[in-house]
Amino acid sequence: GDMAIAPSNDNIIWVGTGENNSSRSTYAGAGIYKSTDAGKTWEFMGLPFSQHIGQIQIHPQNPDIVWVGSMGSLYSRNEERGLYMTTDGGKTWKKTLYIDDNTGIIDIKVQPENPDILLAASWERFRQAHDFIGNGKGSGIWRSEDGGKTWKKSASGFPQDEFVGRIGFDFSRSNPNVVYALHDYQKTIVFWLS
Repeated sequence: GDMAIAPSNDNIIWVGTGENNSSRSTYAGAGIYKSTDAGKTWEFMGLPFSQHIGQIQIHPQNPDIVWVGSMGSLYSRNEERGLYMTTDGGKTWKKTLYIDDNTGIIDIKVQPENPDILLAASWERFRQAHDFIGNGKGSGIWRSEDGGKTWKKSASGFPQDEFVGRIGFDFSRSNPNVVYALHDYQKTIVFWLS
């Protein structure tokens, strides 16, 4: 899963359960937990059927605002996938980004100079005992300019076909207009030697 410490208060720690890699030995989790005393005690904060938390981000100034990416079930389809947001410290959640029942959110980043700008990476993937499909048209990069309330796909210049796999990215600290993305493109390339 993932863990995040509030930038504005070191005593606030969030932990999302369930491994976010997709191997045969990957274990599911049971939601998300929060500590307000630097890890001495923990409280269950919901999302019990998220199964695999992709990433947690906490607002840099307001620790009550948290964004959580849920990958959902590894071996079956479910609607608990997507990006969830809380503005009251986890008392209530709203799913603000949902692609489909086979695509979850694996990565979230907050723009360092403007927390209203966020990026999220969706990942379509499905594991079976005999196979793993780690790509699809559901995979992509999404952008929000209103603090995660609404999202638009960031499509220009990035692959959009069925071979789009897992994506990781981050904002440049020295120039937040620059984003670096690492993309696991799943198209097989055949080389012919003569």
